[in-house]
Amino acid sequence: MIPRWNSKETGLLVSHGVFLMLRTYLSLIVARLDGEIVRDLVAGKGRAFIWGIIKWCGIGTFASYTNAMIKFLQSKVSIAFRTRLTRYIHDLYLNDNLNYYKLSNLDGGVGQGADQFITQDLTLFCTAVSSLYSSLGKPFVDLVVFTYQLYRSLGPIRLRCHYQRLFWYRQPSSSPFTPVRKVKGGGSLHSRILANAEEIAFYGGADIERVFLSKSFRELQKWMEGIYGLKIRYNMFEDIILKYSWSALGYLITSLPIFLPAWGGLGGMLEMASTDTSSNRERGRMKEFITNKRLMLSLADAGGRMMYSIKDLAELAGYTSRVYTLISTLHRVHANAYYRGRDIQPELYSLSDVQGTIHSGFDGVRLEHVPIVAPGLFPQGGDELIESLSFIVHSGEHLLVSGPNGVGKSAIARIVAGLWPVYRGLVSRPRNFGTDGIMFLPQRPYLSVGTLRDQVIYPHREMDMRENRRTDAELLQVLEAVHLGYLPEREGGWDCRKEWKDVLSGGEKQRMAFARLLYHEPRYAFIDEGTSAVSSDVEGLLYERSKERGITLITISTRASLKRYHTFNLTLGLGVDGNGWEIDRIGTEKEKMGVEKELQELRKRLNNVEDLKRRREEIGNELQKVWLDDGNQLAPPSYEEAIAVESPDNNTVD
Repeated sequence: MIPRWNSKETGLLVSHGVFLMLRTYLSLIVARLDGEIVRDLVAGKGRAFIWGIIKWCGIGTFASYTNAMIKFLQSKVSIAFRTRLTRYIHDLYLNDNLNYYKLSNLDGGVGQGADQFITQDLTLFCTAVSSLYSSLGKPFVDLVVFTYQLYRSLGPIRLRCHYQRLFWYRQPSSSPFTPVRKVKGGGSLHSRILANAEEIAFYGGADIERVFLSKSFRELQKWMEGIYGLKIRYNMFEDIILKYSWSALGYLITSLPIFLPAWGGLGGMLEMASTDTSSNRERGRMKEFITNKRLMLSLADAGGRMMYSIKDLAELAGYTSRVYTLISTLHRVHANAYYRGRDIQPELYSLSDVQGTIHSGFDGVRLEHVPIVAPGLFPQGGDELIESLSFIVHSGEHLLVSGPNGVGKSAIARIVAGLWPVYRGLVSRPRNFGTDGIMFLPQRPYLSVGTLRDQVIYPHREMDMRENRRTDAELLQVLEAVHLGYLPEREGGWDCRKEWKDVLSGGEKQRMAFARLLYHEPRYAFIDEGTSAVSSDVEGLLYERSKERGITLITISTRASLKRYHTFNLTLGLGVDGNGWEIDRIGTEKEKMGVEKELQELRKRLNNVEDLKRRREEIGNELQKVWLDDGNQLAPPSYEEAIAVESPDNNTVD
């Protein structure tokens, strides 16, 4: 938060400290001025009294400005700390190591609430730090200055009695985070119901969920009632000490220079050495009494604020723990520092059992003896989908990955992209992502915040586009290539800003993803179910346009119609256990025989069409048969009432 002594944060803290000391100095002046005003009022010195009021107003104006600057600088310190920490955390959170994905999907150290850590908890932490600087800094300065002044006026004996009472009376009642934890416990139950409302409704679980909520609320109610009972005694004791006992003690202490001059410090010495008349002495006593009383009240207030800061320290400790958890987890994820204990065998396929290698800079995509594993949250192990997978894709050799759901098709893309760890074997891929490298089109097209132009060039910015000498005319050609050329006119131009995920249809979103692909022109592209919402003719057009630009396609899909656009077919989910695989060149004799066999099956079924029609007529005739009762013909019943009718002699007649 404070990187060096000459940083902006240091300057803000120094400025804040100067105003805090200035406020203490003004409080000392006001205390003395109070005594002078009362003295002049008692003495009947009108001119001096008016002049004192004028000085009071002037000092009050300057003190108000000082208080405003203290609050302003406190806010500036909080913002400066938050800015510094936010930049640091963003550098760890959003980088090429994909920590933003791994933090919630692999590590689990902060659960699914990383956004709350980065926004809410970080803000509360910085606010608590900056406010603690004020709540401890100014009272500490007040204690030092006012103690010195009272030491001179009252002497050390009575001042010691004052401090003993000041620090004796208050004991913290409980941890301030206990009610917060209990309240959040009830909130988590409500969140769970909202997240699983459909499942609970299907099971009819409203009654049991209401029991859980009622039990949680009763526990909270019982705890809060106990706390409120304790607070009756606590608040009563606190009011007696602060409002009455301290006032009475203050009167006794400030009277020492008058009634017991020998114990009254400098004020008592001046009282014994004074040769003034009785009236002047009374006025001087009044001035000293008011001044000492004001200093006593300020000192008591400073001590009270320092003792109340115990709660602020406890809250700061909680926020510090949250922020430390976030930063330490980010460092662990960034460094892949998942170490196992000494003499402890790691769980198979856990994050501490990653032994694979990633080779960046390879002209192609290659997997050598790589197990396809769905990772579990650390320290749990993952689920093995494929024991060992090996294939290689060179430029111009398009690969189709097919197979049933849940066999690990999308997992291959995640492993190559670096989202999932390589537990064993070797993964080779191009070094760069995007242009002249590799690009991934996920199942759900992502539409960013920004203009229509930003949707096409994502993840580039308009500045990057201009630096690469790309124009809006080129973007229009890209959109026309994917049949989206009408979008700029329909939506109001390239610079219009909208919530694009709500504006574009499902098919338009997938075509926009292909528009990005054509704009960046990577050498290799993973397409994960990228055409599921478009028609077959548009699908073929998208693949043809991509191949024309020299993009080698690796498609994950269950559509057999995509085989014509690929060179090889990797089939997953084979074998008894469903973890087998095979890779074949599309168009080989084996595949042709398979296709021919499928065509023969279709022809055979077509030849049986007449037989099927004839069988359908027979079934219809059977349904039209009538029932006889004693030789009389009855009307045929409807299909729903076609049940056996018993004759009087219990014989069923057809």
